[in-house]
Amino acid sequence: MEPEMFRDTRGYFMETFRQADFEKRIGRISFMQDNESCSVKGVLRGLHYQLAPCSQAKLVRVIQGSVLDVAVDIRRHSPTFGKAVAIELSAENKLQLFIPQGFAHGFHVLSSTAVFTYKVDNPYAPAQERGIRFDDPAIGIDWQLTGRTPVLSEKDMKLPLLKDAELNFEYNTQKQ
Repeated sequence: MEPEMFRDTRGYFMETFRQADFEKRIGRISFMQDNESCSVKGVLRGLHYQLAPCSQAKLVRVIQGSVLDVAVDIRRHSPTFGKAVAIELSAENKLQLFIPQGFAHGFHVLSSTAVFTYKVDNPYAPAQERGIRFDDPAIGIDWQLTGRTPVLSEKDMKLPLLKDAELNFEYNTQKQ
């Protein structure tokens, strides 16, 4: 999603979220919480998700620096199960990515620091939090590491491969 920007000599203005426009593009989502993180270059967070019914849809963006943002389809029986989408999000390009429920999410910081912000439609539920290894060869994500070892949390170092992950998402063939 690319917000419309209005620039002049003073700077710029943009709407980062408008419910009616969002619903035209994506559908009805009731965001209930905003989160923000700051990370240094080389940090890789993810791939994270929460089990249903606590799963989260997210609208993510970067307000300082740049990241490679990744979403992986983890809905069983989906034609794109295990496939990843990656896009650079930056303060400069102002792009946003919507990540539906049933997708694992992660990002790698490309700049010296990055401030990452996102809206979610469900609160954090630690007992339902799960994840998948960032370097799962079955998914094959190019994290743009350029030979460097990413900075991972202890939790992220212990995540299982997709084939061993606990999943409870089904692909819905019904139109919403």
